[in-house]
Amino acid sequence: MSEFSYRNGELHAEQRAVADLAAVVGTPFYCYSTAAIEQSYRAFHGALAGLDATICYAMKANSNLAVVKTLAALGAGADVVSGGELQRALAAGVPPQKIVFSGVGKSAGELVAALEQGIHQINVESAPELALLSQLATARDITAKVALRVNPDIDAGTHAKITTGTKANKFGVDIDHAPDLYAVARDLPGIRAVGIAVHIGSQITNLPPFHAAFARVAALVSLLRQQGHDITRLDLGGGLGIAYRDEPPPSLTDYAAIVRETVADTGCSLTFEPGRCIVGNAGILVSRVLLVKENAGRRFVIIDAAMNDLTRPAMYDAWHNILPVVEPDPKAAPTATDVVGPICESSDTFATERALPPLAAGDLIIFTGAGAYGAVMASTYNSRPLIPEIMVRGAAHGVVRRRQTMAEMLAQDSLPDWLRTSAGTAAKPVEVS
Repeated sequence: MSEFSYRNGELHAEQRAVADLAAVVGTPFYCYSTAAIEQSYRAFHGALAGLDATICYAMKANSNLAVVKTLAALGAGADVVSGGELQRALAAGVPPQKIVFSGVGKSAGELVAALEQGIHQINVESAPELALLSQLATARDITAKVALRVNPDIDAGTHAKITTGTKANKFGVDIDHAPDLYAVARDLPGIRAVGIAVHIGSQITNLPPFHAAFARVAALVSLLRQQGHDITRLDLGGGLGIAYRDEPPPSLTDYAAIVRETVADTGCSLTFEPGRCIVGNAGILVSRVLLVKENAGRRFVIIDAAMNDLTRPAMYDAWHNILPVVEPDPKAAPTATDVVGPICESSDTFATERALPPLAAGDLIIFTGAGAYGAVMASTYNSRPLIPEIMVRGAAHGVVRRRQTMAEMLAQDSLPDWLRTSAGTAAKPVEVS
């Protein structure tokens, strides 16, 4: 949060007052700090100094073109999990040779796009996917460089919905059966199995699970080489978390030490797929208080942001710190407060009985740690338009995604022939600011 701080009693994003940004674009909106993104990337890159390592930013965390282009300018590649993310990465200037395509369910069309773009690597997660890729590659006289994603059966100790490395999860190939699939890959036309990929989850703040997973991968490299496979690449995934509440953030130095201890001696080139730890703390969600409501002894602060804008609290019971844009009087006693949105769902709740300073209608607040899995997971539930995203750099700002209009939303719908009549004219959409 160093790039989001109070100056003269008013919260700033770098050198720009958040209240000024709210006056320009209205609320709610996301705001990203260029400096915070760059600092996080450089810290990750610096921790890996001396290793043959490529950082492929996990675009699922935040796929805004301005965010991806900022990282591409620093030398980052991209980890994509859909054809849409592949197109975004290319549009942001990421070279195809620095793109890795992950994901458990790639369509034939997505695989063809990856092959034709000549991306660095496709991470294959099953025997059927491997067979399909072989057919598609040979039909185009292309040899696909692949890493087989293995499931090491390591519990990362994170939320069940973002755990990916146990046998109960849909991801990857059972590590004990992986040698059989490598044997199949060796005999398939159009396939060159050059590496191993692993990813055990997201928002991991304790490092021992990484050590266990990487050690299992290193042992697999040795076994596969004994069986005659030329394994030259390791994709170690991402998963490093950030401090949302009071959990200690993982040490990049300690993480890099685990990498050096477990896999450096394999001689493989290494790929990392950080997402949240690069952009999570680089973004905030700004909202305005609509009204304060007392009900049966509970204090509800109702804001103009909702669960469709930031779904993590509703989906994961996630904690985001909430701060007023005007620095509170240190003498003002905090009050137990429920911060809720206007959507017609009880799950549209951001905080329950949170100790917060006094808030009143019209006040601006922010949610910290909103740079990852915020805007990318937003929806138009309750016909609420998607909100803007802003990026700041020093005192300058740019709207990197404008607010969706009701006219744009309605234009995506169409009526079947039997509902089209010549009588009557649809009302003009009313835009609500």
